[in-house]
Amino acid sequence: MRIETLNHFLEQKPLFYKKIDITRMPKAYNLIKNKINIPPVIHIVGTNGKGSTGRFLAYTLLKRGYNVGHYTSPHILKFNERIWINGENISDEKLEEVHKKLQTLLPTDIINTLSYFEYTTFLAALSFEGLDFVIMEAGLGGEFDATNVFPKKISLITTIDYDHQNFLGNTIEEIATTKLNSIQKEAIIGKQIHKEIKNVEWRMKNLGKKIYNYLEFFDNDEIKKLKKEFKFANFLFDNYLLAMSFLKKEKISFSIEDIKDLKLKGRFEEIEKDLWIDVGHNPLAARSIVNSLDKKVNLVYNTYKDKDYKEILKILKPKIKTLYLIDIKNERIEDKEKIKKVALNLGIEVKDYEGIKKPMLVFGSFSVVEEFLRRKFG
Repeated sequence: MRIETLNHFLEQKPLFYKKIDITRMPKAYNLIKNKINIPPVIHIVGTNGKGSTGRFLAYTLLKRGYNVGHYTSPHILKFNERIWINGENISDEKLEEVHKKLQTLLPTDIINTLSYFEYTTFLAALSFEGLDFVIMEAGLGGEFDATNVFPKKISLITTIDYDHQNFLGNTIEEIATTKLNSIQKEAIIGKQIHKEIKNVEWRMKNLGKKIYNYLEFFDNDEIKKLKKEFKFANFLFDNYLLAMSFLKKEKISFSIEDIKDLKLKGRFEEIEKDLWIDVGHNPLAARSIVNSLDKKVNLVYNTYKDKDYKEILKILKPKIKTLYLIDIKNERIEDKEKIKKVALNLGIEVKDYEGIKKPMLVFGSFSVVEEFLRRKFG
């Protein structure tokens, strides 16, 4: 069998399937589970904050002397960003190695059925063999996500809000149910903003799942001290506490100094004076941004068709001077004229993006940030 290079192979893969097949990933996993040598996974599920929670935890474990892998998605500039091992993105050589290995482990007919995300989830698992801790973020939902096939050490549940309703349901209770159904034995629940989450938590407890709240691992004095020394955006602090609650539970020591040199790419990141990038793309992320900005900014924006961009722009409006729409070549991107119409109806001035005009925030999705950075740095 001729094995194509990974980049060429992935270009032919659908990013996801519009119809969920709950048997495809488990069927493939069952064929090779005895050949994947990773510890039970720390599974991160939620709507917002998965990336920062995972990286806070991975980085702290690394500083504490453990070998750790972190699988995150999507990427901003290069696919390798998705698979992080002991402080570094996976190398091209290692990616090709596990790609070839996976091609020999799975039958061709099974490989051909896997989506882009399903296939790359297996690549990550093979890349993480022999590590002490493996952290995997759910890509979409939880119960039927590709990352849900692996045995779990624990689930960490970040804030749950409206997103991907066409896949997950139209109510918070429906969305939370499909996310929390991924809990295997126990979970720590992070900060929540909807009371309906409690109903789903109780159902999980009645099924015999052990459910903790992240704040029960800290006293008020410790929280105050950690918050005082926390250098990142305030809206990320609860994600840090959620990550550290796992270490508390496992009786692994940590210090806020462990993350003093950590760089969180695309999480309200000020890449230069008065120029921020953020990969957020839903109303919850927009509210976090508004609470973090202390001035009005010019907004570089675009969005996918399935996002509630009217609500997002309504939330962001108090902090927008001018909205600059940036062109992105992607079939999922909304028609610019539709976004312009919504913005103008909200009383927001709209122009086409032509260059940096500080103070400026780049927001809307990984694709928006990627396009902006490619134009800025070439």
